[in-house]
Amino acid sequence: MRRRAATAVAAATVLLLTAGCSSGGHGPGGGKSFASRGAGPGSSSPGGTAEQTPPAKGSVRVVRTVAVNLRTPWGLAPLPEGGLLVSSRNDGTIVRVDGTTGKKTVLGKVPGVAAMGEGGLLGIALSPGYASDHMVYAYLTTDSDNRIVRMLYDPQKPAGEQLGAPDTVFRGIPKGMIHNGGRIAFGPDGMLYAGTGESGDRGLAQDLTSLGGKILRMTPDGEPAPGNPFGGSVVYSYGHRNVQGLAWDSEQRLFASEFGQDTWDELNAIKPGDNYGWPDAEGRSANPEYHNPIAQWHTDEASPSGIAYAEGSIWMAGLRGRRLWRIPLKGTKASAPPQAFLMDTYGRLRTVVAAGGDRLWLTTSNTDGRGKPAKTDDRILEVRVS
Repeated sequence: MRRRAATAVAAATVLLLTAGCSSGGHGPGGGKSFASRGAGPGSSSPGGTAEQTPPAKGSVRVVRTVAVNLRTPWGLAPLPEGGLLVSSRNDGTIVRVDGTTGKKTVLGKVPGVAAMGEGGLLGIALSPGYASDHMVYAYLTTDSDNRIVRMLYDPQKPAGEQLGAPDTVFRGIPKGMIHNGGRIAFGPDGMLYAGTGESGDRGLAQDLTSLGGKILRMTPDGEPAPGNPFGGSVVYSYGHRNVQGLAWDSEQRLFASEFGQDTWDELNAIKPGDNYGWPDAEGRSANPEYHNPIAQWHTDEASPSGIAYAEGSIWMAGLRGRRLWRIPLKGTKASAPPQAFLMDTYGRLRTVVAAGGDRLWLTTSNTDGRGKPAKTDDRILEVRVS
């Protein structure tokens, strides 16, 4: 069923967070604090004494290659019954990969995908009620916008016919040849989060009536989630350039990775209602209105996409940087300098997903026609980390 794309309230009525932000976190309007709202798992609650800081240095070991010869892989969703679903940005298909044999089975092609530039079939996620409803959510670029749809997955049907007709959950996210965002994930609160880009129109990131350059939070049916900071809007945070990674730590705090332009890529701790500065700030800023990143990198070292949380650290995949970054955490701050692994070993790295305990699933992105991949194939790796 069709859901309308909710817009944000005017800036004059914005209520912005004024307490607990690492750099002040004030928006342009000032005013009432959201600190007392308990606005969901993205809020950065103080770390308790039970939280343990991970070691300053970690390790990465590639256990095995799970699958090879993937076509422009972008989204990755582990199935509770075993196996992995992978979206192909350019083909518009979703494939199931057997986690043991690596065998690939095409579920089907998602109709309406317009793969141009950085757009196409992007992030995927399983419904919180997947065990009973078997719904798969997908973020995709169409001829007119970026949108989120959901489809019934029926593995009993023949290969190529296992996806039901898409039901549009949310539409109207700006699209462009660049900066389409695309990561979606269900949070610990059961709400659907989406990272969007400003589609090359910088001003959209600061425009609270636009869905571009934002992190969105909505119900599984595409309505503004209860407790959102801007009234009846799906906007959760703003001032982003191009969000492509979302992950929660063990205390249900939300983190996001963000593409910079020419100087600084970012890892941010997300607080509802905060302004993350783009296009006025790239990386850390002295302006107290903007929430500073917890870590930043030169763009040739990162150009980050997916992130995951495991073993007390955020793990961030680098595209142009062609490496996997480890950022150990103490609350919502980095407890030690970021550490790089797998540099130039597998080419461009796109998506990283927690696989339980000290394991990660990691996908490469060497066939998307972007950058200098240094490798010619795409694969899924199983990785152990500490």
